[in-house]
Amino acid sequence: MSFVHGFKLFLAGVVLACLPIVAAAQGARVAFGDTAQDRTQPVEVTSDSLNVSQTDNTAVFEGDVVIAQGAMRLAAPRVLVVYLADQSGIERLQATGGVTLVSGEDAAEAARADYNITTGMIELRGDVLLVQGDSAITGDTMVVDTGAGTARVTGRVKTVLQPGGDDR
Repeated sequence: MSFVHGFKLFLAGVVLACLPIVAAAQGARVAFGDTAQDRTQPVEVTSDSLNVSQTDNTAVFEGDVVIAQGAMRLAAPRVLVVYLADQSGIERLQATGGVTLVSGEDAAEAARADYNITTGMIELRGDVLLVQGDSAITGDTMVVDTGAGTARVTGRVKTVLQPGGDDR
């Protein structure tokens, strides 16, 4: 094999190896959590303080807020809860001030998170970091579909791809 032919094969391998990175720059779809989240489970909230407004069906939890629903945990300094118009349940949660979302072995951090309880969609925005075992993905936005147990990271996505196992 000539040097030029070998170099072309090497270059083709590099281009093929970079294809996942190109796809990641456009948005990466990943699994999130061990299983799909059951949105019918109760939502438990712990915080330092609570202010309720009957006029607009909201509640504001502040100070070390931890929200749990099944195996999923969300923590933030401040969470706004918006109740359904008929006050039969929660419509959505808005967490701000630095958010941590944990489901199973997966964890994500962001500046803020909006959780639509009805649809099961969680949108994390601002310096998103998703950690799954030894892997990490960063981006501007991450949308988690709790029903499907998946997430999509978009906006300047970056990850480090680890080579396969050691064959020594």
